[in-house]
Amino acid sequence: MYEPIRSKSVHTSADNADFPHRSREDELDIQLAGHLAALLAVTDELGLTALGERIAQQVARLRSAPPARHAGRSEAPPAALHRRAHALAGRALVVAASRADTAVAILAAEAMDTHAAALSAPTAPTVLVGAP
Repeated sequence: MYEPIRSKSVHTSADNADFPHRSREDELDIQLAGHLAALLAVTDELGLTALGERIAQQVARLRSAPPARHAGRSEAPPAALHRRAHALAGRALVVAASRADTAVAILAAEAMDTHAAALSAPTAPTVLVGAP
């Protein structure tokens, strides 16, 4: 009734393939280093040197090489940079928790707190019109 399959199925296992395999931990290391490197770029742009140095140490630990530091400025408003950094720190926190990397999880949580505080801080004093 049906003709038998004569060629290899595309659904066969890739266990015997010639390309290199990475473990889940390696993939999480790569992903976490990427999120931290992006966070480092925004942190450097904001001029937060102490936080930037701590992030750079973690990137260097994950990549076994020091990270490239961000040299240019994007001319983005500080509020937008803080929002971007907060989001990147959140992503790093999720991956660090998945990877069970306590040091990076604490660092990412501190970075989120720093950027959230910067976003909630008043930027200019409020002047009431007609107030004595």
